[in-house]
Amino acid sequence: MINHSSAESQVLARLNRETNIKVLMPRMLSGHLQGRVLSMLSHMIKPKRILEIGTYTGYSALCLSEGLTENGKLITIDINAELEKMVRGYFAEAGIADRINYIIGNAINIIPTLHEKFDLVFIDADKENYSAYYDLVFDDVNPGGFIIADNVLWSGKILMDETKMDKDTKAVHAFNNKVHADKRVEHVLFPVRDGLMVVRKIK
Repeated sequence: MINHSSAESQVLARLNRETNIKVLMPRMLSGHLQGRVLSMLSHMIKPKRILEIGTYTGYSALCLSEGLTENGKLITIDINAELEKMVRGYFAEAGIADRINYIIGNAINIIPTLHEKFDLVFIDADKENYSAYYDLVFDDVNPGGFIIADNVLWSGKILMDETKMDKDTKAVHAFNNKVHADKRVEHVLFPVRDGLMVVRKIK
């Protein structure tokens, strides 16, 4: 699929490589294929405001930012301060540092202080709080706006017997069920990489 998808930019390719060489748990990186999917979705949505919960090394933020409107802004939150220098360096290299508000801290505490309305929210943080993040951001998503959640297949573990699931798997499973039962949205689970739940707020 990658061979028939648009290439990464040089900045993204370097970030991809550095993450895989130097950073723990590089599998958390969105990567080439998913990054192009996120970029495509962002271009289709044309968001003025994006919220990302879970920055990691900044790859997905860079991809999502490609679809921002001319005066658009992306807010990204991560609890890991150790990667801040690396992330800010790549934001600057990509020439979009002035369009990204990168916040270090606990998203549960930070989200209520943002006072923004979002066209697109990307959830890719600790799985235990997926449902909490969904509830926290929902009222701040514009009607017709989107919430995208990563890792909703959780390496196929969500297909296990519930009695055998660990706490993260149970949390992802509960999140998927929560979205599926929510009459305020339309949703599709895309089997891209580890699963993307794409949710459109209808009211």
